[in-house]
Amino acid sequence: MRIVFTGGSGKAGRHVLPFLRDQGHEILNLDRVPLGAEGINDLDVDLTDSGQVWNAMTQIFDLSELDGTAPGRPDAVVHFAAVPRIGLTADNVTFENNVISTYNVIEAAVKLGIPKILFASSETTYGICFAQGEVLPDYVPVDEDHPTMPHDSYAMAKVANEVTARSFQVRSGLDIYGLRINNVIEPHEYAELFPAFVKNPDLRRRNIFAYIDARDLGLMVERCLQTDGLGYEVFNVANPDTSVDLPSAKVAERFYPGVEMRGEMGEYETFYSIEKARRLLGFEPPERWRDEIGTS
Repeated sequence: MRIVFTGGSGKAGRHVLPFLRDQGHEILNLDRVPLGAEGINDLDVDLTDSGQVWNAMTQIFDLSELDGTAPGRPDAVVHFAAVPRIGLTADNVTFENNVISTYNVIEAAVKLGIPKILFASSETTYGICFAQGEVLPDYVPVDEDHPTMPHDSYAMAKVANEVTARSFQVRSGLDIYGLRINNVIEPHEYAELFPAFVKNPDLRRRNIFAYIDARDLGLMVERCLQTDGLGYEVFNVANPDTSVDLPSAKVAERFYPGVEMRGEMGEYETFYSIEKARRLLGFEPPERWRDEIGTS
């Protein structure tokens, strides 16, 4: 596929793009900072400027495309670019940037008739990650039917983006999938972070005790690209195991007393359910962190 990918130089994108390239896709990375990776084209674009977004999606990926027949529209757009959390800019700037950029990207993709549009949503939409104080989920494992109750400007923007995406899907009939991505972990972060998580599981409460390996996020994007005809859907994205060295029954007992438990869980099964992605997309990421740091 010819893929326009936004935010490919960020924490997640710099792992996802090489994975997609290695699957044989042609990629144009729209980012203010170039990735500079072999075989991936970079373009400096301000995504809050709708004219720049439109032009980026309708121009060539690389100068080599000047030879021969001009390529047609992209086959897919994957939108990951965003201010990545609260606390980096003023709250109104975070909200404005993340909402307007997403609107511009999806609007251009829909009006160009690009048949597959993916966008990054977030675990924060459930109102737990960036809440003031402690907020418990209505039930566990948390699945996509759980209410979205944003407590902050970042999560508010993500919920607004889901509404935007659904509206554009209704009017176009295209496939638009939202990825509610959990805490992204890069390979080097296992040794840096997870020993502390093992020692103090409380550190993972705001992430619903879940994580997604950046490399496996590439697998999720690929499964979405290869799965057609779902219309509008949102998917939780996480690895199948928790990010702490407590059995899930102990996590529930310690952190979720009185919270409804929906169904039986495996010994170390994630509380951030990926059952929907497994069922509809065939998403089967490996368990990761125990192998990475040698904990049984």
